[in-house]
Amino acid sequence: MNCNSYTFFNVISNKTRWEIINALNLKNMCVNDISQETKIEQSKVSHSLKVLSDCNVVFSKRSGKQMIYSLNKKTIKPILKILNEHQADFCKGKCKACKN
Repeated sequence: MNCNSYTFFNVISNKTRWEIINALNLKNMCVNDISQETKIEQSKVSHSLKVLSDCNVVFSKRSGKQMIYSLNKKTIKPILKILNEHQADFCKGKCKACKN
């Protein structure tokens, strides 16, 4: 995958992948746990994790028979923190795009 800023934002802006990112922001999980937490089919979770992994948004580590997924702590967690701060300061009832 050719990773540039546009591609990166395209990867994380997908609703399914965004829900997975937010779930993994809470704790590291396996595919089954992510599927249960997000109410997304396991096959969709697996496919989305592959895309997120290819762009280094998530990392995986084998634990017995399971793969445990985690967010990239160096870059993705700080991005989420900044996005949450932006939303809290500027988006709550003030964003014209969100009023639709």
